[in-house]
Amino acid sequence: MKQLTWRELNHVLASKTEDEVLAMLTEEKEGRKRIVVLERLHQRYNVLRCTRERVDLMRGAARHV
Repeated sequence: MKQLTWRELNHVLASKTEDEVLAMLTEEKEGRKRIVVLERLHQRYNVLRCTRERVDLMRGAARHV
């Protein structure tokens, strides 16, 4: 991954898939190990993962009103 500014990183993350962000996170963990970048990548990965899990959960749920 090319070194990005903070602003560029946030802009790029908005268009990445869960798998792409995980790959970026893995690459950062194995490479430069910058704490703030690891935290930001993990934040974004977690949002995408939780959203996917919530959608999967709701698909199997019944609405009771």
